[in-house]
Amino acid sequence: LYEKFGLTNLKKKAINKTELQKRLGLPVDQNIFMVGLVSRLVSQKGLDLIKWVMDEILNINLQFVVLGTGDVQYEDLFNYYSYTHPEKLSANITFSDELARKIYGACDLFLMPSLFEPCGIGQLTAMRYGTIPLVRETGGLKDTVSDFNPSTLGGTGFVFQNYNAHDMLFKLEYAAKIFYEDKKSWTALMRSAMKYNSEWKESAKKYKALYGGLL
Repeated sequence: LYEKFGLTNLKKKAINKTELQKRLGLPVDQNIFMVGLVSRLVSQKGLDLIKWVMDEILNINLQFVVLGTGDVQYEDLFNYYSYTHPEKLSANITFSDELARKIYGACDLFLMPSLFEPCGIGQLTAMRYGTIPLVRETGGLKDTVSDFNPSTLGGTGFVFQNYNAHDMLFKLEYAAKIFYEDKKSWTALMRSAMKYNSEWKESAKKYKALYGGLL
């Protein structure tokens, strides 16, 4: 990271955003909603949903940072929009764990609208960095990300159910609204995500309880 941060100094996360903006040639603004996508660029990862509403996504007041390689149609998609909207989208069609960590550390939201996802590591990594995952309710994403509840301030991310581009877009617009208009809720989300315990010890307890119940 450009600057280390944690639960006791969340404000330093903003330094990672501005430094990444400088590196990628995006307008420097620590207050803008930054969305990250670190992924193989294939249909399994929900890229066709993003493709379907790409223009609408870029109508939101945000910056979109993409890192990954994969199918040519998706590489071309992000390269095209980074050319037409250089102030809003940075396409990094490569593999770089170093840049990936900086994206995880800098972004406000991590987009992972997978068609299917047996486990998923991206959402867990994002949560450790206080970057809120927006996921589809499937597989390991359903197991690890709970939808934000504005009444209780509970949840660790934003979740949509149907494999539908506009359902995803609605959640993204909603997330942007919370980010800009309700900082208390957003900070609570960050803290919940960072505190999420994904250790095997927790899973082992659940397995033990399940098998104990069967006996």
